[in-house]
Amino acid sequence: DESEWPHLPVLPSYGRGRDAPNGRFSSLIFGTNLTDVVITGNNGTIDGQGAYWWKKFKEEKLNVTRPYLIEIMYSSQVQISNLTLVNSPSWNVHPIYSSDIIIQHLTILAPVDSPNTDGIDPDSCTNTKIEDSFVVSGDDCIAVKSGWDQYGIKFNMPTKNLVIRRFTCISPDSATIALGSEMSGGIEDVRAEDITAINTQSGVRIKTAVGRGAYVKDIYVRRITLNTMKYVFWMTGSYGSHPDPGFDPKALPVIKGINYRDVVADNVTYSARLDGIENDPFTDICISNVNIKLTSKPKELQWNCTNIQGVTNQVTPEPCNLLPEKEIDCPFPEDRLPIDNVKLKTCSISGNF
Repeated sequence: DESEWPHLPVLPSYGRGRDAPNGRFSSLIFGTNLTDVVITGNNGTIDGQGAYWWKKFKEEKLNVTRPYLIEIMYSSQVQISNLTLVNSPSWNVHPIYSSDIIIQHLTILAPVDSPNTDGIDPDSCTNTKIEDSFVVSGDDCIAVKSGWDQYGIKFNMPTKNLVIRRFTCISPDSATIALGSEMSGGIEDVRAEDITAINTQSGVRIKTAVGRGAYVKDIYVRRITLNTMKYVFWMTGSYGSHPDPGFDPKALPVIKGINYRDVVADNVTYSARLDGIENDPFTDICISNVNIKLTSKPKELQWNCTNIQGVTNQVTPEPCNLLPEKEIDCPFPEDRLPIDNVKLKTCSISGNF
């Protein structure tokens, strides 16, 4: 019953709703200004009954942005684990403006043609760990965000110190892990390892545009296994999609320090499409130890590169001229982030009811 969903104001780092300019529906599970939150369920299922909302969205009948399944705002010490989430109206799990977050052992399922059913979207969050989870989605399986154009620049809260491990994705039209496109508070120090994608549009994708400002920097990815992909590597500097015409055309994003290593991919259409921004190239890209096997009908131009700078080592097929060969192993930090020292909590209820 749509009337039972409270309305919330738009997020300050976004300036408008994602589906409509005005407010948004509260998420099914929602909390703000909390400390020590445990959402867990012995792998119990939360069903968002999303078909009702997807139909309204596709028919452009929404005046308010669709609800998410779980959203926690302005909070710390958040743990979400051992749940199955199905058919979310829109994004599934959205921690925002929060810190010290553990997300583990989630199974997230939505039809691959469902609109905007992102799996896990850490947004302007510090110290987050996502582990041992599986997503089938109509959008990005993980989308790392931090605000939209001038609103995100003004709010100025980055997503940083993010760990992603042992994660599996299926999403034919979207990314395994997307950085952006709403990244106007900045994204830095992301460490992803042991990632698997099957029948997914791309591996790790960077999405940004003129007007976003801020940065995506110090990104480290290793041990990726991909099967049946459109793109292995994809960076987009012309994503567009602005909240309103008030964005600053001089707000150019800085994309640098992007490191990928130890990648095995099979049945691939394009090895890479890497498009920086004119007069604002993406720099310090490092790609090493990559073996890409192509589909029976691959694109003739396997590496399409513009406005980028970096190096490669032991990469097949041969990369573009903008990524020359250099004997190097792309770095991956060996130190532990503080969130790695936090133990997952579980809770139980006993007694007679």
